[in-house]
Amino acid sequence: MTHSPAWHGAAAALALLASGHPFAAAQTTPDTAATAGHAEPRLDRLADFVDGVMAQQISSHEVAGATIAVVHDDALLLSAGYGFADIESGTRVDPETTLFRPGSVSKLFTWTALMQQVELGRVDLDADINTYIDFHIPPFGDGPVRVRDLMSHSPGWSDVSGISVATVEELTPYGEWIQQHVPERVWAPGTEIAYSNYGVALAGYIVERVSGEPFATYVENHIFSPLGMPSTTFREPLPDHLEDRMATGYEMEDGQLVPQPFELFSSIMPAGSGTSSARDMARFMFALLNGGELDGVQILQTSSVDLLMRDSRRNAPGLPGMAHGFYVVQETGPRLVGHGGNTGDFHSNLILAPEAGFGFFVSVTGGSESSVGRTDLTNAIIGRVFPQDAAPREPRPEDEALPVGSYRMNRRDYSQPPREEYDIEVTAAGRNAIRIRFLEDTTYWERIGPMTFEKGTGAREGGPFDRARFHTGPSGLVLSFSYQPYMAYHRVDD
Repeated sequence: MTHSPAWHGAAAALALLASGHPFAAAQTTPDTAATAGHAEPRLDRLADFVDGVMAQQISSHEVAGATIAVVHDDALLLSAGYGFADIESGTRVDPETTLFRPGSVSKLFTWTALMQQVELGRVDLDADINTYIDFHIPPFGDGPVRVRDLMSHSPGWSDVSGISVATVEELTPYGEWIQQHVPERVWAPGTEIAYSNYGVALAGYIVERVSGEPFATYVENHIFSPLGMPSTTFREPLPDHLEDRMATGYEMEDGQLVPQPFELFSSIMPAGSGTSSARDMARFMFALLNGGELDGVQILQTSSVDLLMRDSRRNAPGLPGMAHGFYVVQETGPRLVGHGGNTGDFHSNLILAPEAGFGFFVSVTGGSESSVGRTDLTNAIIGRVFPQDAAPREPRPEDEALPVGSYRMNRRDYSQPPREEYDIEVTAAGRNAIRIRFLEDTTYWERIGPMTFEKGTGAREGGPFDRARFHTGPSGLVLSFSYQPYMAYHRVDD
């Protein structure tokens, strides 16, 4: 494990692009607000705590290497590397210089760029997206897809496949790719959230069109360079001066961590082809937590930062939803917003507590279990810094049936037949609890209110605690999870 010295003062400092389960979100509703944690972060011995968690992740979750940055107010509390950037050479992870792939966390740069164009008057969030592009996306239902619908992942269209390729020669410039892969329209825009890589790629294309600069160049000129982030890029392959600093991506094969080639996502560049270091991501967090300013440089107006973190839309009443580009991780105690990211080989999270001036970024690589390690570390930090109480359990009344049955993910490629990994099964677990099965994983959930369940945690303390809520949609019963505000599951008829 490698620690970098903590910087005191910002001047000295800083989703497979499917988001998967990047974090568990604690949910606070008005009737349970008293159980929420406090906004004042518990920061004592945090570095020692994280070191202990990471030692466990490396030993039991197939983690090859990890990088982390934790910030509070104007100080970098922790900048650390764990494990190896390259196992074969014995190169350790250095949080200052080692590069990781943040995956869909890269989308936060795209939303920042889009808001810069809104500030300049070049983009209207309520305008039809066709206003700003050089091809046409057909309308569906009563109205067009608005720019703000992209920010809430509610454009109403299918997910798209084929977003990654194996070789540079196979890459299609993303502006061409999105014109060739316009997704199927499934429901009216602005009505339901279903995570969309295509929508974010389109937002980046709008930035490119209205600014007159190629997207990768634009973010370098207007975000990375002004904030002093020289190790951050959307370019693939990496520029020569960064290539030797890239952490090797790994996957577990026959019990061994096997190095993987550099992943290529430039077909949807603004949605997830970023590369960065913990040091650079810390500088980005400092700017966002300081109203868009760092070291005297203002990349966004404070009102724009506030909008990015403000609620936009939610699928389920009583559960967190989307902000504008950010996910809402926790609504109060304090409010947490963030974004997760998964490539094939790297798993990342960025979490901010704006009212507490606190944030952290983590990225790991390794076997498939390293994704779980990333989530466990994220939840461990949230539970340690902002502890919560579990909700009181409530018995089910006679007139409320348990919502058993099969449910299917709304975030999928509708041009392809449904696959097993799209479906979950809900069964009864006694009178006041349910079990939810996803592939080989079964979890236990206890009733805490009308059609609302909290994941059984036994003796666990501090949270965060996952919640599931069943609610009525246009076509029947819908299941939403607090840790997946970016999509929902619809009841499948028998």
